[in-house]
Amino acid sequence: MQKLNKFIEIILKAGEIFIEGYNKKLEIHSKGIKDLVTDYDVKVENFLIKEFKEKFPEYAIIAEESIQEKFDNSIIIDPIDGTTNFAHHIPHCAISVGVYEKKEPKYAVVYNPILKELFYAKKGEGAFKDGKKIGISTQNDFQRSLIATGFPYSSAECEEDLKWVINKLNHILPRCQDIRRLGSAALDLCYTAEGKYEGFYEINLKPWDVSAGMLIVSEAGGMISNEFGNNYDLFEDRCIVASNGITHNEIIDILSRKI
Repeated sequence: MQKLNKFIEIILKAGEIFIEGYNKKLEIHSKGIKDLVTDYDVKVENFLIKEFKEKFPEYAIIAEESIQEKFDNSIIIDPIDGTTNFAHHIPHCAISVGVYEKKEPKYAVVYNPILKELFYAKKGEGAFKDGKKIGISTQNDFQRSLIATGFPYSSAECEEDLKWVINKLNHILPRCQDIRRLGSAALDLCYTAEGKYEGFYEINLKPWDVSAGMLIVSEAGGMISNEFGNNYDLFEDRCIVASNGITHNEIIDILSRKI
């Protein structure tokens, strides 16, 4: 756990920059019609890149706002997952860091500095929140299951994506207890891992949105796939599905059907 602890130490320090930005009036820029970036996305990312390159030179860096080095032994960084929440002072946002060796997940850290939630995992050693082991929900009734999702930024300009989102909501919502859309895929995955949600799905996410949360779900005993039930590819698949395993087939059935 020594290497993981060093990653956590660096990310906790980055959290101080994150909090500073959260409490300020921000300089906000647009990357697309709905996609935002703040000066603190860049500041947090630059800090993490500097520290990781110094302490872990054996890894390449893939980062949302700057570096896109070759994926193999890699650190994948999302400096602020949930930037829209961050910019509007809604405390559902986090730093997400996934560490991969030979393209396989090895370590994962998701940290919400505002709510002081620290999730982490090491391959084969379980998932944890604030030092305590976490595990998925045991709910086996889909009608009693709370499902999380997200709305892709592309829904503003791609009618097909907008129709997909509305269509799936129309079919999932009546069948489950309710749906939550809180605006951070990294935290949605962590909340699935600790049993707050029975499942989560979303389209058009980027590798840095999910690289850490995927391992945390898996190490908590959950399942990860694409919408067809196959292994989820960080760089290729359109839709990610995470669950407690029990609800997985029902979510897949709804998402994969042409309804």
